[in-house]
Amino acid sequence: MSQPVVVLACKVFQHLIEKYLPPGQSGKVIFLDYGLHRVPNQLREAVQDQLDDLSEPSLVILGYGLCGNGLKGIRAGMHTLVIPRTDDCIAILLGSYQAYKEIFSQEPGTYYLTKGWLESGSNPLKEYEELLLKYGQEKADLVMDLQYKNYKRLIFVAHQQSDLDAYRAQAQEVARYCGRWGMVYEEILGSEVYIEELMTWAQQPQDPGEAFLVVPPGGELTQDKFLRM
Repeated sequence: MSQPVVVLACKVFQHLIEKYLPPGQSGKVIFLDYGLHRVPNQLREAVQDQLDDLSEPSLVILGYGLCGNGLKGIRAGMHTLVIPRTDDCIAILLGSYQAYKEIFSQEPGTYYLTKGWLESGSNPLKEYEELLLKYGQEKADLVMDLQYKNYKRLIFVAHQQSDLDAYRAQAQEVARYCGRWGMVYEEILGSEVYIEELMTWAQQPQDPGEAFLVVPPGGELTQDKFLRM
């Protein structure tokens, strides 16, 4: 008898994952708040707690990348884990690690926005507003300059033109603030290919190749597994 399938993913992927759920998906589908990536230790604890709460051995599809080491140290326990082999969600949103590398090679200093990060307040403008209230302008400016001064481009990534249209005003508001560092604003439509391939694992487990990592029962996610030559 095959293992039940559990999907444990960041909410930023919810609309895509639901689109590609296997027919007759009988296991759990769990989406965690996208704001967790701002504090990697909290993300790690939240993911581990969900895994530990599963009562039977399962094939767990993780809709995450390494995410600032937020997934570093995750223990599989009695489960088998499958996770995209990416540093963060950007390559997943773009459709492949190769697509990410291509954009990175054009301009390494690129900051990415998604509708999920706009909704959760995970962007430079919201960070600045929070720091301003807490520390005042001088310290807020100093902290933000140290963090973002090397970025040259801001890209808003979406998968549907309707999302670009609906969130453009918010994205451009962030971009205007990021003009402080000379960031150039761009918009692109990503690809659903990476998510589609990830969900295929629920039906046809196979050789992970370069795209995915498979952690067997008793294993652990370590940073070195994500490294590419």
